[in-house]
Amino acid sequence: MERGPSVDSRGSRFTPLVVLELASDTREEAITWLLSRIRDQQQNGGAELLVEQLGPGVESQEKENPNIFVVGATWQRLLSGAEDVGLFKEFNDGSMRGFTCANRHNFKDFKGDGDSFLSMAECQYIIKHELDTLRAKDETHVPGHTEAKLYPGKSIIRRLQSKGILIQVFPLHEKEELKRLSFSWYKKVKLSFQPLDDIRHYYGEGQALYFGFLEYFTFALMPMALIGVPYYLFDWEDYDKYVLFAAFNLVWCTVILEVWKRCSASLAYHWGTLSRKKAFEEPRPGFHGVLGFNPVTGREEPLYPNTKRQLRVYLVSLPFVLLCLYLSLYVMMIYFVMEGWAMSVHDEDPTFWTGILLYVPSIIYAVVIEIMNLIYRYAAEFLTEWENHRLESSHQNHLVLKVLVFNFFNCFASLFYIAFVMQDMMLLRQSLATLLITSQILNHFMEAFLPYWLQRRRNKKMMRKVQKRITLEDKEFPLGVQVRLEADMSTYLGTFDDYLELFLLFGYVSLFSCVYPLAAVLVVLNNITEVYSDAFKMCRVFKRPFCDPAANIGVWQLAFEAMSVIAVVTNCSLIGMSPQVKAYFSESETQLILWTVAIEHGLLAFKFILSFLIPDVPKHIQISLSRLEFESLEALKKKRQPHHGGKCSRPRSSVRPPCEEERRSFRQ
Repeated sequence: MERGPSVDSRGSRFTPLVVLELASDTREEAITWLLSRIRDQQQNGGAELLVEQLGPGVESQEKENPNIFVVGATWQRLLSGAEDVGLFKEFNDGSMRGFTCANRHNFKDFKGDGDSFLSMAECQYIIKHELDTLRAKDETHVPGHTEAKLYPGKSIIRRLQSKGILIQVFPLHEKEELKRLSFSWYKKVKLSFQPLDDIRHYYGEGQALYFGFLEYFTFALMPMALIGVPYYLFDWEDYDKYVLFAAFNLVWCTVILEVWKRCSASLAYHWGTLSRKKAFEEPRPGFHGVLGFNPVTGREEPLYPNTKRQLRVYLVSLPFVLLCLYLSLYVMMIYFVMEGWAMSVHDEDPTFWTGILLYVPSIIYAVVIEIMNLIYRYAAEFLTEWENHRLESSHQNHLVLKVLVFNFFNCFASLFYIAFVMQDMMLLRQSLATLLITSQILNHFMEAFLPYWLQRRRNKKMMRKVQKRITLEDKEFPLGVQVRLEADMSTYLGTFDDYLELFLLFGYVSLFSCVYPLAAVLVVLNNITEVYSDAFKMCRVFKRPFCDPAANIGVWQLAFEAMSVIAVVTNCSLIGMSPQVKAYFSESETQLILWTVAIEHGLLAFKFILSFLIPDVPKHIQISLSRLEFESLEALKKKRQPHHGGKCSRPRSSVRPPCEEERRSFRQ
């Protein structure tokens, strides 16, 4: 389904790329003011974009929101925007360089006017960037909405979002391109790599890196799965013979993370995000405080004391997290009471049904864990929002830390208790298997099938209206139908939950798979189905997200590395507890503990030395980046020609020189 071009009120034809939906009760003067700012020239403080109001729906009803607008831009505006955001594209010599309009003909895929040079995802990202950089000038409030105050230099779009005037901003799908991607991605079962370049082209680098990590993690599990199957089949009754597998775990969990950093750097370099400079972060839409001046930008904006934020973190959020951990511990003890009751029933009268009863407590506990994780997630989001972090990155880091601590404790505390307090390897194997299988089934149901079912129910009424107006011969849906269908779709909230699931699976495998070698096999099967379910929900369930020009997996790399450190300690402790090792230290348990701690410290030291010796970026990429930096310095020197009195003339540039305040902020 191809979208026809829309026509701006000034007569300019453009391809709709981004949708703005304002609240239905938005005042007319506010709409007129916003559209004028979007259309105005850049030198006047506008975004210089094309925007048009969406026409009435398939059946014009009062229930339909009339305040839906589609936004696009001319190709010249998009190319200048690509330079503004620092977009990297492939140069004629094969290197990745920052795009400039003056040098555009030296880029590999630039032909003619460059109307196919930028992907649709890049165009939508540029438009989102230009909308976000719309600044208030001398307005004191949004016209018609006196409660929505504005400050000079304040982001207009973020202010409208925080006040509920702007409901949502989202990019439109390109149906034909999405259809091709869906076919190569999940509509046919195949034993091959994922189309990462196509995913990056359509969804951006952040999404492509997640699916790249999911694919890499799956392949990295293959050696452990291949070793685990015969290990399990031939030694399934000997729960204590796990020393060799634990030793393999120690090496595996370290090596795969170091190799991934190199793979991630190669992908990021190939996509042009490795050397891309991070943009200056603006305040979050939900950030609030007392009006003041930002010492870095000099703009008037809300300020919030850091001391007050720290008090909220340490006096409210931290005690709440500790209380949740205590409740999790209490639920765990109830699970052990149930487990003891089931085992006593089975011991008194061992039958087929009592054998099944042994797994019931673990299944119930696995379901309770998922419910507790879900409830805690909402509480953590509320607390993190209440802490009032200024930047989105700080907000995300605090949220990730809260969620990881609780999920780790909630999911693994019972396994640690069974392994090191009860020292019951048979029960540990049974609990690990039940937790893994149950959590995977629940996750697939909650992540893909339930949202898809709900989305189909929401779209039924709209599709009936569409079928009334569109004949079977007409293969194209009107633009208004597509926009309203996508506006009603669920909003994709990012890769947070996806990475969290992989983090927990990595923990199950790296910590205790030596006791249950089939854990790696189960995770491989889960990851294969996860690829298809995640691809399905991205293409069919959620709105298209704006691309995220990421260079790595961010804070999750640190989370996985922290888990690998815990895995070293855990596996060394399990090795020290094994009967084979205890037999060598039958006379002195203290000596066994000392040797275990010494070996564990040695392995941790080896792990950190290995991470230091293996460079995160491959050598050829380091050389390419250094060459580009050298060429940039040489080009800058050539621009500085000798002037009167031996002085150098200032290089010609369209960018204004920084003021003294900006110089001070850069030096700081």
